Amino acid sequence: MTTAAPDQTGAIKDPSEWVTGGEPMIGEQDSYVHTLARQAGVEVGVDMAKAEAFEKIDELREKTGKKPHSTTRLRKPKKSG
Repeated sequence: MTTAAPDQTGAIKDPSEWVTGGEPMIGEQDSYVHTLARQAGVEVGVDMAKAEAFEKIDELREKTGKKPHSTTRLRKPKKSG
């Protein structure tokens, strides 16, 4: 199950619908996907698009027992007080 970042209305957009999803992954994604791949004991490609990297990171996070983006990154911090 893959979910993505919310759009301006707060709705969650599928990575395949991202306007920039076909662009090359950014440095942080590249580093993180390869770190997770090493932890999972799998090989990953070096030339992934942003959306592909997002989905692969979710897959590898699940495989390594970490929570997927959809339950960690999208949560808004609680306001104190």
